[in-house]
Amino acid sequence: MDDYPLLNLFWTMLWFFLWVMWMFLLFRVIMDIFRSDDLGGLAKAGWLILTLVLPYLGVLIYVIVRSRSMGTRDAKDARERDAAFKAYVRNAAGTDAPGGATRSNHVEDLTRLADLKDKGAITEEEYRQAKTKLLV
Repeated sequence: MDDYPLLNLFWTMLWFFLWVMWMFLLFRVIMDIFRSDDLGGLAKAGWLILTLVLPYLGVLIYVIVRSRSMGTRDAKDARERDAAFKAYVRNAAGTDAPGGATRSNHVEDLTRLADLKDKGAITEEEYRQAKTKLLV
């Protein structure tokens, strides 16, 4: 380690960090090219060739020209993912049942049915039919 001074280690770390960040930006731009709905196939191919043949210049031009649409697409995708997650949570929690019924309402209905059966107000067969109707 004596032949590699501390300053050289910092320079190496800096260059490695910049290389990783460059790769991140390059892949980010390539992903944005493919997910862009407003570009046709020929335009996507042109941007891709430009970013692969002249990577520094191509990425710089792409970010300058299409940065606003990149942000718009990111925001739209984030909203769609958020809406999908919320719909999943609502579905998992049982609040999307037909008629607006929730699981807690089902539990209360089942409890009332069990009480009616225990009191003898309904028969075992009526209890099973009502329970099946509630759970389906």
